[in-house]
Amino acid sequence: MLFSQLGYYSLIFALIFSVILIPTVHKDLKIVNNVINPNILTVVFLQLFLVLLSFICLVISFINSDFSNETVYNHSHTTKPLFYKISGTWGNHEGSLLLCLLILVLFIFIFLITSKREPKKYQIFTLLFQEVIIIGFFLFLLITSNPFNHLFPAPKEGLGLNPILQDPILAIHPPILYLGYIGSSIVLSSSIAAIIQNYVNSQWAKNLKNWVIISWFFLTIGIVLGSIWAYYELGWGGFWFWDPVENISLMPWLCLTALVHSVIVLEKRSMLATWTLILSISSFTLSMCGTFLVRSGILNSVHAFANDPKRGVFILIFLFLLIIISLFIFFVFYKEIKIEQKSFLFSKEISILINNWFMMYFLSVVLIGTVYPIFLEVIANEKISVGPPFYNKLLIPFLIPFLFFMSIGPSLKWIRHNIKLINVRLILLFLLSSFVSYLILIRTNLNTLFTTILLVVSIYLFFITVRDFFIKNQKNFSQKISHFGFSLLILSIVLNGIFSSEVITNIKIGEKYEFSNGSIYFENIKSSKKQNYMSFVGTFRIIENNNKEILLRPELRIFNQPITITSEADIKTNFIGDKFLVMNLVKGNEYYNIRYQTKPFMIWIWLSAILMGSGALTNFFKRR
Repeated sequence: MLFSQLGYYSLIFALIFSVILIPTVHKDLKIVNNVINPNILTVVFLQLFLVLLSFICLVISFINSDFSNETVYNHSHTTKPLFYKISGTWGNHEGSLLLCLLILVLFIFIFLITSKREPKKYQIFTLLFQEVIIIGFFLFLLITSNPFNHLFPAPKEGLGLNPILQDPILAIHPPILYLGYIGSSIVLSSSIAAIIQNYVNSQWAKNLKNWVIISWFFLTIGIVLGSIWAYYELGWGGFWFWDPVENISLMPWLCLTALVHSVIVLEKRSMLATWTLILSISSFTLSMCGTFLVRSGILNSVHAFANDPKRGVFILIFLFLLIIISLFIFFVFYKEIKIEQKSFLFSKEISILINNWFMMYFLSVVLIGTVYPIFLEVIANEKISVGPPFYNKLLIPFLIPFLFFMSIGPSLKWIRHNIKLINVRLILLFLLSSFVSYLILIRTNLNTLFTTILLVVSIYLFFITVRDFFIKNQKNFSQKISHFGFSLLILSIVLNGIFSSEVITNIKIGEKYEFSNGSIYFENIKSSKKQNYMSFVGTFRIIENNNKEILLRPELRIFNQPITITSEADIKTNFIGDKFLVMNLVKGNEYYNIRYQTKPFMIWIWLSAILMGSGALTNFFKRR
């Protein structure tokens, strides 16, 4: 109880410091010098210290199982392992918002420390807009989502954390994802400040690029970790299922990916300034939209915090005000950069712009597929589900030219590229890609045009990114790593789609099921008592047509607090592919439902996505 009170009052005092900052900063604007008042940085540090103290108090409350705290009571239990008690701090609505607030304050503190060489007024206006966002989060926490609400008398036992959240990867997935979401707040705040101060130039773009890359890096890694968790924990058996909450993280990622490239053009050529600002505003807006949809009770997803629509209304109002203020500043204060140099069709900047348009199209498709069912239900009281067929039909045809432009883009020159300089080796690589695709497709029954072209372009992009490592005059090693990771990701996904197979059936102990590529024998089930759940492990012997024998042991877990049954897939992984088996109970009889999948190149999907993020990370360690 003591730590809960300390955490609550720390939040109150931190909010007071936020309010104090506004007039202090405004006063400093009137002083003509090039240095921010040191007292401002001191106040921001105190604000950071108090929010950090509040978060630590919440962590301690979870560790101590202090059920006088309503948040702890709703999301913890004495039998929970210590690791999941700690991760339960941010595995809920209130705790996750407190963590987001901590990241918001931390990032503005880092910004002020690292931007001392920037114009004073630019720093101040960035701080002011960031504090507007911070105060909004403070009010949201204290009015609708207080993590330190008191229960009296204190219950003896808690309700427990959702069992599917009790996983090592999911314990670290939310904080990393929040770092990506909240990182885009600095992108927005600095963009607004640059507009007000007429500071939208190549120097600003150079500094903004670091924050964009930071946000993109954490969002990429966060999405990958979430995808891995869903793969083995939820029994979906794939890398992406177009779940609404998955889509919500994908939209700001697409926006930030486009922004990374447009800000490079602004830095190198003083072009795409307007487009860069639009993407900067959109990236954090999309992150906030995701926060609204996840926490409003609108979305039906295993990931959603769907418990109080009133919270969604608060976020919606706050989001609306942020958008209005941002657009007002953009249209009133922004003065477009006059470009003296022309750009030609065959140039690096035009190639980047075209690929930006493709990414905005992909974003629009994902947005429509996610939001349209919501509007349809509200307007016509009709429920529909939008799944992979919708996205595949709308995305794949445009993915082909996108990959093609991405293949040739890095080879083009800035300003103007002489078409005569197109290397014969590129043509030879394309022919080689076509031949390799032919060798792959003759082993399958697939003969669709889109599949064939997509495979050719994917292999071609992969060969191009490999070739780039051997070009000495290209110095951007971080870009090479990220592009190679992306090409490997696309190729792995395409091959995974071509060669995947699946068997779904109901089977009982002692029964044998024959399928086209072999047989499945259900040998037995063994039960055991764990710390906070009962474990039931099934043993399945799979014999494939090549006489290869595989032993898989999927698991059912029955938790008491709260009473929940979860399925744990057993996955045999190697560099070629995965053998995936998950089982579920069939109510009312002795049968179990099983899903057996062969998923090629799954490990390459995870590794390539992590490699993409690593490429961005190397950007901060390269010699400048």
